[in-house]
Amino acid sequence: MLAGEVEQAGKRVRRFRVGDRVFAFTMFHGGGFAQYTCLGENKTIALTPSNLSDEEAAAIPYGGLMALHHLRKGNIQSGRQVLIYGASGATGTSAVQLARHFGAEVTAVCSTTNLELVKSLGADTVLDYTTQHDLGGGKLYDIVLDAVGRRKTSALKVDCRQALAPGGKYLSVDDEMPKASAGALTLLAELAEAGKLRPVIDRRYPLEQIAEAHRYVELGHKKGNVAITVSHDC
Repeated sequence: MLAGEVEQAGKRVRRFRVGDRVFAFTMFHGGGFAQYTCLGENKTIALTPSNLSDEEAAAIPYGGLMALHHLRKGNIQSGRQVLIYGASGATGTSAVQLARHFGAEVTAVCSTTNLELVKSLGADTVLDYTTQHDLGGGKLYDIVLDAVGRRKTSALKVDCRQALAPGGKYLSVDDEMPKASAGALTLLAELAEAGKLRPVIDRRYPLEQIAEAHRYVELGHKKGNVAITVSHDC
């Protein structure tokens, strides 16, 4: 994931021009921890929303595309009941906002320290997995999205898996990587431009502190994303 300005473009490039601000999803090809990178124009690249900084734009692709992919897989639409477990991470914060955009009623699960953050993103109901061990009330959901993966669990998470409505879908970020496309990234850019998708950044680190940034992320407690700033004079 990266964001920056186009400094050179090939003669056959039509989508972008020198000077354009762009952001991109690079999968596992790297490119985010460097001053320069080279990408084909048909890769997952889009123009950066004018209301976002480069750090904010770079925080959108991974969690946003992951959330969009799984919500679409669950046939997200207006009126659906959606439960998002792990609503304070990169995928979860995007999923809450996207589900709301599509007209769903959103129940979000996170820890005590992140309750207010998740509420501010538009969740209708927020549950604390550290103090609540079951859903209670017998409510069923059309989509249950596990946004943290199988490495983390709780009694409440186990109960969430059993709370599917007839025909409902349980989806996990561990199931598959998103089939990213420029069109999907452009949709996220449009939503960000309209103020309907807000990137959440927990911390920012300069490139020189990349090891410290990784150590922090590996603790497993970050809110949203961690951004790396690459200066022009590296």
